[in-house]
Amino acid sequence: MEQLQDFLNYDIPFGGKVHITVKAILVVILALVVASFLLNFVRKLLTRKLPREDAAKFVSVFGFAKWFIYVVILLMTFHNMGINVTAIFAASAALLVGVGLALQTLFQDIISGIFILIDQSVHVGDIIEIDGKVGRVEDIKLRTTRAVTIDNKVLVIPNHLYLTNTLYNWTENGTATRESVEVGVAYGSDTELVRKLLLDIASSHPKVLKHPEPLVLFTDFADSSLNFKLIFTLNDSFQGAIPKSDIRFTIDQKFKEHNISIPFPQRDVHIIQEK
Repeated sequence: MEQLQDFLNYDIPFGGKVHITVKAILVVILALVVASFLLNFVRKLLTRKLPREDAAKFVSVFGFAKWFIYVVILLMTFHNMGINVTAIFAASAALLVGVGLALQTLFQDIISGIFILIDQSVHVGDIIEIDGKVGRVEDIKLRTTRAVTIDNKVLVIPNHLYLTNTLYNWTENGTATRESVEVGVAYGSDTELVRKLLLDIASSHPKVLKHPEPLVLFTDFADSSLNFKLIFTLNDSFQGAIPKSDIRFTIDQKFKEHNISIPFPQRDVHIIQEK
């Protein structure tokens, strides 16, 4: 018994002013274990009647708060056992400054993640564009957002980028998006025939929605061509490059069948010879 008592009272020095016994360490571990069980019980109690999506958001925010609670419990336990917590902070001041600087971006990511979960600016399944990269959101965590690009590559986005970059949410107003294909035809071409062909091509594609109907705009009298824009609606903008490619192939085929040429830039060069 005396040996156990001596073991529990064994003093572990941390610097000149801080001493922690084995008993204090065991009490802290026990306090953290009990706190963990209580926090898990509270989490289950609060999320049992929430919708699945809201419950997932609450669990993410609760996970961040749980670590803060652990730190408070740790410090309170040390203080109640007579350990000088102020001395611990004083002994580790330089270390805490270095850790704080290293964790600055981490906390920016976490705070940004909380904002995303609260204001619901991004949801799982949304198609987003940030910093020139496009992906479908698969998972939103406190520190990062994971998205999958069209070529099946995983895009890991630190959440603080949402605060420093412009975010384009392609599906904020729904999955249907307006897409377009531009084409130029030679001067002298039948513009009404061009419009009819473009509308027929868009309407016949299986991925193009019937409502709203496709639209053709005569956009410009350019230097070498008459420019048109074919506008249509897709239900999956994430795969939008594929139907647009199909439409371009069909445009090239139909224009050849109707003798409508797609010009390339031309310039007249005049050579003046000095006498």
